[in-house]
Amino acid sequence: MTPEEWTAVRLSLLVAVTATAASLPLGVAVAWLLARGRFWGKSLLDVVVHLPLIMPPVVTGYLLLVLFGRRGPIGEVLEQVGIVFSFRWTGAALACAVMGFPLMVRAIRLSIEAVDTKLESAAGTLGAAPLWVFATVTLPLCLPGVIAGAILCFAKSMGEFGATITFVSNIPGETQTLPSAIYTLTQIPGGDAGALRLTLISVAISMVALLGSELLARRVGARRVAT
Repeated sequence: MTPEEWTAVRLSLLVAVTATAASLPLGVAVAWLLARGRFWGKSLLDVVVHLPLIMPPVVTGYLLLVLFGRRGPIGEVLEQVGIVFSFRWTGAALACAVMGFPLMVRAIRLSIEAVDTKLESAAGTLGAAPLWVFATVTLPLCLPGVIAGAILCFAKSMGEFGATITFVSNIPGETQTLPSAIYTLTQIPGGDAGALRLTLISVAISMVALLGSELLARRVGARRVAT
């Protein structure tokens, strides 16, 4: 492993963890709205949330560049307060969060829909506020789905390439994540060995994440049965 390869691994982990942590609260809120909400525009919100799954990743990256670039309507405003996404690792995290968000929301939504609404109604009749009902009844029961959604977002972030390279380019040490580094190594003579090393590391990280999520989900399920 060369220093550049270690840098790509560390950056990928940083980007994936940041993307997952930043999108998790919003993902839970949107999933609850789609599962329990009744409002005009719900179908439109569902379409917008899942749009990155359908569109080519390059298109998503280009739209992010248009919106969050230094001259974009959102990026120009954020730059005035010192927040810059384009061609920064934070932009890579934003791109990964956008691409992983639909997977997270879908997993959490299905888990919330599986919760018996009679339990929520019973808590409401005892005087609990809707937010308290969600925090004490709904969230604990759908926690395995929340964990699964977070892991799916993390795994998608670790493997994201198209939107990231379009939005923040492929800058070593700044935006060059594992997929970008593997792509670069496959384009240069003698880079096959490095590409293979990074591929094996990527597979290992993904397997550890999936096994970890399975163990956590089982522990949460066992604790819920015990209580």
